[in-house]
Amino acid sequence: MTILWAMAELIRKPPLLKKAQDEIRSVVGGNERVQPDDLVKLAYLKMVVKETLRLHPPATMLLPREAMRDIQIGGYDVPTKTRIYVNAWAIGRDPTSWPDDPEEFKPERFETSEIDFKGAHFELTPFGAGRRICPALSMSTATVEFTLANLLYYFDWALPKGAVVSMEEEGKLIPLLKTPLVLVPT
Repeated sequence: MTILWAMAELIRKPPLLKKAQDEIRSVVGGNERVQPDDLVKLAYLKMVVKETLRLHPPATMLLPREAMRDIQIGGYDVPTKTRIYVNAWAIGRDPTSWPDDPEEFKPERFETSEIDFKGAHFELTPFGAGRRICPALSMSTATVEFTLANLLYYFDWALPKGAVVSMEEEGKLIPLLKTPLVLVPT
């Protein structure tokens, strides 16, 4: 799903697609395929994945938490045993955390930013944080980066003639594109 969202965002912005492809093709060079060792050198691709996860987290709501004691969150009193739901989709679009066009796909926002999705920065939590962070974080991230790198390395991508990309989401817990993404690889 993350790969589909990344491809949809990139196809809507051809300069960003070209930038990602140029980086991958220069790192991989004349090799037949992207190697796992190449991934550490693909800084822009990693920014594309971060930005995709910011705007389109794998699940809109993280697993619920329960307050272990009376606490205060954002000025609100939360009594013991209260279930707390974390909306990762809304956090990724919060103008307080993302003041530079939070609804826009801009991988460059991570160029000088230390923010990562591995649980230490609460403004980007597509996999959760703390003791209940997704155990598949490393595997899923590597799979997305590796697959996306190979798709962008091997093919030039275009929309079918007259087609447009609709970024409308289906209203589900796991957000999917409402209209399937159709691309032409060359």
